[in-house]
Amino acid sequence: MKRSKRLVQTAFCLSAAASLIFTGSVSAQGNSKAPSPNAGKAKNVILFVGDGMGTAARDAIRLSTVGVNGKLQMDDMPYVGLLRTHSTTTVTDSAAAATAIASGVKTYNGAVGVDANKKPVKTLLEIAKEKGKSTGLVTTSQITDATPAAFASHVEDRSKQSDIAKQYLEKKVDVLLGGGEDFWYPPQGTPGPHPDQPAEDPSEGSKGTQGNLVEKAKQLGYQFVTNKEELSKAKNGRILGLFANEEMFQQREEGQGDLYNPTVPLVDMTKKALDTLSTNKKGFFLMVEEEGTDEFAHNDNAKLTIKAGQELDKAVGAAKEFAKKHPDTLVLVLADHETGGLTIEEADDKDESGDGISKEDGPFTIANSKDQFYVDWTTSGHSGVDVPLTATGSGAELFAGVYENTYVHDAILKAWGIKK
Repeated sequence: MKRSKRLVQTAFCLSAAASLIFTGSVSAQGNSKAPSPNAGKAKNVILFVGDGMGTAARDAIRLSTVGVNGKLQMDDMPYVGLLRTHSTTTVTDSAAAATAIASGVKTYNGAVGVDANKKPVKTLLEIAKEKGKSTGLVTTSQITDATPAAFASHVEDRSKQSDIAKQYLEKKVDVLLGGGEDFWYPPQGTPGPHPDQPAEDPSEGSKGTQGNLVEKAKQLGYQFVTNKEELSKAKNGRILGLFANEEMFQQREEGQGDLYNPTVPLVDMTKKALDTLSTNKKGFFLMVEEEGTDEFAHNDNAKLTIKAGQELDKAVGAAKEFAKKHPDTLVLVLADHETGGLTIEEADDKDESGDGISKEDGPFTIANSKDQFYVDWTTSGHSGVDVPLTATGSGAELFAGVYENTYVHDAILKAWGIKK
């Protein structure tokens, strides 16, 4: 039955994405049928990554939030693309996928900002810096986790998170907001504002390998903030915000202490980053990641996968409001890969997958109706299916079509008016 489930998932994702493409005023070859209302050179780029958020996950989030005929903020965009996600192997991880998006180069799983030969490759964030733009990274994961790391660091192994943090400071990334305090402090004598061995996860504790990087950041002029109130009071300039020891949520087997409750919501971090970075007249590059859509899908937890996606959508809404006031802004929403082999089933369908980790979740109520649906899973890992991208704003027409994930890098350079 597992084999048939995978076929259902693949067919569902491809048909749903194809439906988006062919109803989104674009052709599958990437040529728009109508010019973008914001065609022209982009000054600002806001790139959202729903980690692990494939087409079916977006549909589950939509059904739970706005119903069958509603539109999420991330879906209410005029241009749609479909990304092929493979790395040097068929199924990618977040590090290789983010490197492909950030640098336009396919690499091996686990690689951050290096090619298949372990040579550093220049990133969009680094190019933005060279052009005098401000830069920012925001995530509900560790700020040094694979996805943000691929935009501002170069390491052969994604596990070297303290090395990544050190490189952020060397690159002078202007805004850094997320979790992962443990990698910024050495293991002896410096627990940081977030206590080591907290009750919710006693395994957490300072484990940095590059000294006290928080003190280093302060010496470089960063404002260091550790909670929502401190973030709101931070002034324009460089900001380092570390809001948890590890991820900004607890991810365990469903019902075993799993929890999505970031002390600083993703939308608040996004708004602060936009307020700060937009003071630069030359523009900015901002990457915003929601990690929960991946982590909870790894444990086939549909309830919290959906909740994380809803929080991502709020952040996308804030970015779109910003773009309305700043029409030279490009907003993109994509995934690095799909996680869980998620699919959507009728509430009265018989579960074919048994009682293991792939047991279906639900029922979930469809918003604005009395109807329900189930979420079913085929894996606790990543899958190799294509994932959707939606785009709005200046240069958004460049993202219509079906292409490799490396094309995102190339198209953003085109939107900036930069020759590769």
